[in-house]
Amino acid sequence: MQKNLHTQLKFLREERGLSLDELALKARVGVARLQAYESGEEVPSNQTILKLSNALEVPTSNLLDGLEPVE
Repeated sequence: MQKNLHTQLKFLREERGLSLDELALKARVGVARLQAYESGEEVPSNQTILKLSNALEVPTSNLLDGLEPVE
């Protein structure tokens, strides 16, 4: 399940036209940590996944399950 998290996170960020800095600010996550999540080097905690989904304005399942965002 989490193997797709990093690709889905980057996809959703880019789809919304957000830079790493902008998403980091919205989610209150460090830029270096966000880069590690997007590269798959680190897996975010459940609390951080919730912060990221809120910042991206998508259901948490979109990050966890690799679902396409519903417009």
